Amino acid sequence: MTLLDVRDLKIGFSQDGVETLAVKGVSFTVEKGETVALVGESGSGKSITALATVDLLPDSAIVTGSITYDGAQMVGADEAELRRVRGNDISFIFQEPMTSLNPLHTIEKQLRESIELHQGLRGDAVRVRILDLLAKVGIHDAERRLPAYPHELSGGQRQRVMIAMALANGPDLLIADEPTTALDVTIQAQILELLADLKRDEGMSMLFITHDLGIVRRFADRVCVMQKGEIVETGPVAEIFDAPKHPYTQMLLAAEPSGTPDPVPADAPEIAATQNLKIWFPITKGLLKRTAGYVKAVNDATLSVRAGETVGIVGESGSGKTTLALAIMRLISSEGPITLLGDRIDGLQSKALRPLRQSMQIVFQDPYGSLSPRMTVAEIVAEGLKLHDTGDTRPHREQVAEILQETGIDPASMDRYPHEFSGGQRQRIAIARAMILRPKLVVLDEPTSALDQTVQVQIVELLRDLQKRYGLAYLFISHDLKVVRALSHKVIVMKRGDVVEAGDAAQVFDASADPYTRALMAAAFDLKAEV
Repeated sequence: MTLLDVRDLKIGFSQDGVETLAVKGVSFTVEKGETVALVGESGSGKSITALATVDLLPDSAIVTGSITYDGAQMVGADEAELRRVRGNDISFIFQEPMTSLNPLHTIEKQLRESIELHQGLRGDAVRVRILDLLAKVGIHDAERRLPAYPHELSGGQRQRVMIAMALANGPDLLIADEPTTALDVTIQAQILELLADLKRDEGMSMLFITHDLGIVRRFADRVCVMQKGEIVETGPVAEIFDAPKHPYTQMLLAAEPSGTPDPVPADAPEIAATQNLKIWFPITKGLLKRTAGYVKAVNDATLSVRAGETVGIVGESGSGKTTLALAIMRLISSEGPITLLGDRIDGLQSKALRPLRQSMQIVFQDPYGSLSPRMTVAEIVAEGLKLHDTGDTRPHREQVAEILQETGIDPASMDRYPHEFSGGQRQRIAIARAMILRPKLVVLDEPTSALDQTVQVQIVELLRDLQKRYGLAYLFISHDLKVVRALSHKVIVMKRGDVVEAGDAAQVFDASADPYTRALMAAAFDLKAEV
């Protein structure tokens, strides 16, 4: 039985009298109990196609074609009909639960609002339903979590709450838009297993939107490949993955970080090191702010990184990966020796550290959040040159043009603003900003997690090229173990502030000694867990 039937769907947006067609005649169906995946790069039209099913597009959207849900036409339907379907028959799970959940309301209030609105339950009956939903989605000690606010939950817990809200009214169709992209590999595996169980137990259909083809292969029944607003290939998952016909599908399937980094020269100097580093944050209570305990973010961490070497730091959210890197950069306080270029820097004050900042740079996960929207690319990239003397006497614009060229950005676009670039281009700009100072140590904090796989491959190749050209030392923080494997010479595995395993990348990936490391590998590479 066909539950959702999309026929010749076209979606355009009108601005200043000019209409831009974002979706160009898309057609597909979702059968009852079936999971259909929409895949493609950012901007291919996946998400706006899904949003069109219940008219969640902005007023500027112009929609033509046919979308029928259970035989009822959704295109042009009145608001009362759409309200009846939204949340009841069709529910959504979005990529980032922190922006989807109201930060000012408790978990109980947000779930209660959905249930009362759609089911008409009141009082204790709502609370019983909420506890049942939270237990179903794997929230342990659910009653204790009810008064919590979204920021008090982990990323995986917030996503589980979003799933509970989506399931609150027993939908027939669940639309999941990149529901695991921002999650650790172990949490990804848990969420996918949860969705598979719920689909089986509840008899739901699912429209799954993602750019992670590994998830599609394990999770979907059929796949529709989208490129520039069109479906270029569709069919059963096994057929598409084993014998893709369209060149774009072939390119997507081949786009996976691979290979290994160039070996580190035997005489490569040590760039940075720590010895038994400890980072504890005090918990204060009372009017006098007495220390009542500590959050033990990092315990006894030892590492070193040489010129031309990449040390991968992996582990789940909250394991201390980023905290460790920030301490090495002297951006937060820590206990224990930290050396940079052979000199102790852990005891230096801010003024003494300032000249050393040129040698230590960082690239963050979200380039859109780390680039000022009010500054042009030229201003963003040149900002460090105003603070540090690199010894290069050329005009700043000339230096900016050179580094943009090296990082794959057309120098002619340097007077544009960040919002005028794609996600991959913005990440290249962030890398250019760090590299223009010719640093010795670069911290890369999840630099590829928000990017399409094709763009990930490009960024990995760029980072390899820059490392080889300038002998850079990288601390590479990521939950994407495939990217870590492609870039890293050594790997450190962290769990709840402890380094549970460290060594050469090949040893850690292929013959890990720790059960936690093996569990991470199993989740990332779809192996059988040995724990």
